[in-house]
Amino acid sequence: MESCSSMYQLRQIQARMTLTGLITHTFPLSRLLAFCALADAGDLRYAHRLFCRILEPNTFMWNTIIRGYNKARIPAMAFSFFLDMLRLRVPFDPRTFVFTLKACEHFSMASQGESVHSLARKTGFDSELLVRNGLVHFYAVRGWLNHARGVFDEMPVKDVVTWTTMIDGYAACNCSDVAMELFGLMLEGDVEPNEVTLIAVLSACSDKGDLGMGKRIHEIMEKKNVRWGLSLHNALLDMYVKCGCLVAAREVFNRMENRDVFSWTSMVNGYAKCGDLESARRFFEQTPQKNVVCWSAMIAGYSQNDKPKDSLKLFHEMLGEGFVPGEHTLVSVLSACGQLSCFSLGHWIHQCFVDQIRIPMSVTLTNAIIDMYAKCGSIDSAAEVFSAMSERNLVSWNSIIAGYAANGRAKQSIEVFDKMRCMGFEPDDITFVSLLTACSHGGLVSQGKEYFDTMERKYGIKPKKEHYACMIDLLGRTGLVEEAYKLIKNMPMKPCEASWGALLSACRKHDNVKLATLSASNLLSSDPEDSGVYVLLANIWANERKWGDVRRVRSLMRDKGVKKIPGHSLIEIDGEFKEFLVADESHPQSGEIYRVLDEIFLLSKLEDSGCDCDS
Repeated sequence: MESCSSMYQLRQIQARMTLTGLITHTFPLSRLLAFCALADAGDLRYAHRLFCRILEPNTFMWNTIIRGYNKARIPAMAFSFFLDMLRLRVPFDPRTFVFTLKACEHFSMASQGESVHSLARKTGFDSELLVRNGLVHFYAVRGWLNHARGVFDEMPVKDVVTWTTMIDGYAACNCSDVAMELFGLMLEGDVEPNEVTLIAVLSACSDKGDLGMGKRIHEIMEKKNVRWGLSLHNALLDMYVKCGCLVAAREVFNRMENRDVFSWTSMVNGYAKCGDLESARRFFEQTPQKNVVCWSAMIAGYSQNDKPKDSLKLFHEMLGEGFVPGEHTLVSVLSACGQLSCFSLGHWIHQCFVDQIRIPMSVTLTNAIIDMYAKCGSIDSAAEVFSAMSERNLVSWNSIIAGYAANGRAKQSIEVFDKMRCMGFEPDDITFVSLLTACSHGGLVSQGKEYFDTMERKYGIKPKKEHYACMIDLLGRTGLVEEAYKLIKNMPMKPCEASWGALLSACRKHDNVKLATLSASNLLSSDPEDSGVYVLLANIWANERKWGDVRRVRSLMRDKGVKKIPGHSLIEIDGEFKEFLVADESHPQSGEIYRVLDEIFLLSKLEDSGCDCDS
């Protein structure tokens, strides 16, 4: 049995045991059953048939078949064998309760586990450390932390498994503070943490961003005789990355004798999130065996750092390598499509991966699709996806409100907001940015003022600089330039570039040279190399025919070495992007392009003059 590695060999052993009569002996028979039920090369159905032929299976054999069905992820069968033990009055032992509770973890209702707990209490097995650990684990896995803590606090004796299970339960439910507090209590006692304990606490530090506690755990790991497995190394590496301490993360990474794809992906994530895409790409390229998560990390890095073209290029490479993207990859790619207004690729992703391949439409993925369609100008498609959602969160509502606002449909944006409130959702600061943007694009001054005034009074949301910028834009667009300037003066925080930029644009539109000069001065004090401000100011002076001031602005640009960024446009053809600069003749079809452009100008002039084009 020790050397048995296949069911073929097991049947030979079983035949020999039958011939010699050993098949009637409890110990060898239980070993035979254990291989069939628990070994990777075993056969659970064969184990079931073998079990049913045993005249009087003992407790070990019952526990084995329950474990077997747990391992095969068939908890209902595991629990039915426990009920048979109860019905046939087979004696239990502590492991019976542990294995049965393991099966109960997978049921939708908690009633079965609670009934096992009650039986353990009645039979006195709840005093056993092994059973109590099983109960803590059962309640913690289900998220019933109060029940788990109740069992935990009642235990007179706790071992490392007890502490680790409770700490891990808190960490898994995002109760990082309590997890770390419990770890502190554990260190005060005489129970030494093991590798699993430290992984759980490091996970809590990662979620909370507590670098100080993470470093303290690192020190404990160095001092105590803890086994440094790959999982613990990765947990420490992940903690430093998520806490933004890449220097320490790099040191841990360099010291690792063994690394897996998680180790490499952590470094890709860390550098990407801090904007160092060059280092992130270097680690990505050096990863020996990339998986979907690794590709997704690099794609997300480009998408989140305003490099959407690089994000989409890498996505195409990923597909070329034969990988099927998951939800996180698609969310990043859809964001890149929205940034580039790449409708055809975004629509293809929606049709191919969601409608055909049937990647589950989570709320997060659906929100990304809505956002993509809205940013690509297909607001009706966005609204259709939104209407079909069976479950929505605040991001869903914010996405469609922002979509209507960005596409100039102020009325629909406000209607959706009213519907959102009726559905019981409370707005956040992002909701009001979208609402004020809608009012600005729709020229709805009174409604915009009302939303701005009620933000804090009704919803307890203090206006941020983004909200002030939206209000200044709203007032400026509708000609209330002086009122916009008054608002910018009375801001409780330093006005941002968006506020001064909105005022400058309003001044150009409504010929307010004095405030335009003031706005430009404030913008250039924060960014003296912004060519757009110089150009806009020069245009305002030119409209007033103040040529001396125009020359002074252009002279200032030359003195500071500021060059005007040429205007450019970007169009998508068959999934590829073509970029054109002003007076650009580099394209091989530039002659044909300019000829068609001249025809369009001619047709537009004829339309304006009211001529019949056909004549």
